[in-house]
Amino acid sequence: MSQYDAPAGGRGAVKASLDAFSQQGIPLKVVRSFLKANKPEGFDCPGCAFPDRPGSFGPDSCEQGQKAIAWEMTPLKADAAFFGRHTLAELRQWKERDIEAAGRLTEPLLYNPVTDRYEPIAWADALQLAAQTLRGLEPTRVSFYTSGRASNEAAFLWQLLARAYGSANLPDSSNLCHEPSGLALKAQIGVGKGTAQLSDFEQADCILVIGQNPATNHPRLMGTLHAASKRGATVLALNPLVERGFVNFADPKDMGEMLTNRGHRVAKTVYTVKPGGDLAALKGVMKRWVELEAQGRSVFELPFIQQHCEGFEALLADLRGEDWGRIERASGLPREALHELAEELAKSRATLVTWCMGLTHHEHAIATIQMVANLQLLRGMLGRPGAGLVPVRGHSNVQGDRTMGCTYAVPARWLANQEAEFPGLQLNHGSGLDALGTAEALLRGELQGLLSLGGNFAVAGADAPQVLAALSKTPFTLHIATKPNRTHLHPGRVGLLLPCLSRTDADHTGGREQRVSVEDSMSMVHASRGIQAPLSEQMRSEPAIVAQLGHALLHDGSVPWLELIEDYDRIRAHIEHCQRGVFDGFEDFNRKLLQPGGFWLPNPAARREWRTASGKAQLVAHAIPEDGPLARARAQLPAAEQDQVLGLMTVRSHDQFNTTVYGQDDRYRNVFGTREVVFLSPAELARLGLREGERVDVEGLPIDDGQTRWLRGFEVRALEMANGCCAAYFPEATPLVPTGLVAKGARTPAAKALAVRLHRCA
Repeated sequence: MSQYDAPAGGRGAVKASLDAFSQQGIPLKVVRSFLKANKPEGFDCPGCAFPDRPGSFGPDSCEQGQKAIAWEMTPLKADAAFFGRHTLAELRQWKERDIEAAGRLTEPLLYNPVTDRYEPIAWADALQLAAQTLRGLEPTRVSFYTSGRASNEAAFLWQLLARAYGSANLPDSSNLCHEPSGLALKAQIGVGKGTAQLSDFEQADCILVIGQNPATNHPRLMGTLHAASKRGATVLALNPLVERGFVNFADPKDMGEMLTNRGHRVAKTVYTVKPGGDLAALKGVMKRWVELEAQGRSVFELPFIQQHCEGFEALLADLRGEDWGRIERASGLPREALHELAEELAKSRATLVTWCMGLTHHEHAIATIQMVANLQLLRGMLGRPGAGLVPVRGHSNVQGDRTMGCTYAVPARWLANQEAEFPGLQLNHGSGLDALGTAEALLRGELQGLLSLGGNFAVAGADAPQVLAALSKTPFTLHIATKPNRTHLHPGRVGLLLPCLSRTDADHTGGREQRVSVEDSMSMVHASRGIQAPLSEQMRSEPAIVAQLGHALLHDGSVPWLELIEDYDRIRAHIEHCQRGVFDGFEDFNRKLLQPGGFWLPNPAARREWRTASGKAQLVAHAIPEDGPLARARAQLPAAEQDQVLGLMTVRSHDQFNTTVYGQDDRYRNVFGTREVVFLSPAELARLGLREGERVDVEGLPIDDGQTRWLRGFEVRALEMANGCCAAYFPEATPLVPTGLVAKGARTPAAKALAVRLHRCA
């Protein structure tokens, strides 16, 4: 098998960035991309939501971002001629990468069920058809999905359109990723966003990274961790896999590391926790702190706790009563390792904790994230420099979309403000369907329409094959997109596919150069302006498409849809007014957006203001779960077979972003030319009698719904990771995820602890 022995990042990242543009036939465009991506007068990268560094020298982008940019800047076209050559039945046989690699959508398309092809339709006809079809449907049975790629302006108009039409069904990509983070933090500290800013990484003594692989998924975060480590901060990782970036990372901006092609160990220690064992591990850390306090060591920040927190005594009692044996079994970590981690955190004067979907994609995700917050509250690590809570968002404006109200439940003040802002407007004030609710309605045959503002809805969630099949039976689908993806290949009986501008495309809607705004993971709102001419005059901006649909559909005159898109400043002025009393910071929105780097939306918890019912932060006790998916699956098997059950977690390769697959390689894990692999630790391979390179069928065991799911012919690979588990790439492995297996209280897919067995192929 091929081996890649170089560090994560470094020369390999630069080469991969250059190769991405060459593969699209636009090698010279990489120069403008490096100069303009994430710069004040440029465009916001369509990749992750890590903050920009205004005023920084040189490129402020990463390999994954440059791949996403090259993917958008491609000159290839998935136009009417392309769809004329391929039926949808044929395209459904293509791999994920090949579908999107066809190129950019350049003209409005309507599905013809007779020819099984998308065929061209004029914009005016497409909008009129959409409006006419929607009028014939029940608004409460139509969902409006939002991808994290949409701008604030498009998202604001989208949710306004949905609720004015009569639907509160606003599923979004947060339902599929950080929903538990928002709900957990909202209940505990009064705000559902992270409390830290980028500058805090420069002041932290210790950074604990939980449940994420930043070298692949957030390389700019990896560069920040690298810099923190080199200046002397302690970086620790709590993760089932020992990812290359933790142990050997070279910053492409570090000339010494580039010249030598030698990296730096970023994480002092990687604690290989079991998938889903983080709650137990964090509880073990806090239990050790209780023991140190009993020995006379001052660990807890008692003045902070007494002034700002509730629930301290109940949490202490729970920690004292917890059993070390249960902690070790559930976490997969020995007591000595947890003592060591507790000591590292106890001696830190300023600690940041970051996390991603390794925490959110579990049944007990909310409880686990509240353990993270407990950890920080006990040490007074909120509201001080170099400290805080950092949920790392995986898509560029997924947090901003939520701020704009693109979600199934919003504050009454937000709705009242909009109705006051647009006299005569009547909105649906109810709570609607989230992503899971939309998928369930599809599977029951109850959903009449799905409209998507970007994204790959059916593939991003659970039970993808069944959801895709159900989508094809839906009366109406409408997708606003830059490129075709698998969800688009399953249109409803009336199916529209509308081409929109990307972040890199110049937007001259209304005859003037327009800019949009986005919000990053750390609540910075800044402008984005495209730099390249669109491939087609028929491509329209997302705000324009949404507004034109609103104009065609709604005729009460309350919203001046077409006037709004003549100048996006008008949209932002309405956003400013509607945010009064909802989110602070939008005052004088248009002026502040002109500032290099934008502006920060104040976070009350970062100022030690707790917008909870009691006005204090909540310390919350949680039991270690013992009835998870693996336990339930084992209970259905004979005793002799129970040790065959593994916990499978879905992961990304280094050659993809979310469901977008750029290639078949994952060089950091030494996988080349394939994605149909399953990873296990060397010890687990030996225990199961498997050899690396063998092919296995992966049996997704029935847990709650009695349904067995399968992946066929996957190749076994060895990787340094926790025992008792395995890993496979999504979206290839998402057919194993049951619709009903979700985070309790948040309904996010629990895709990181799937009960499976491996069977050697005959």
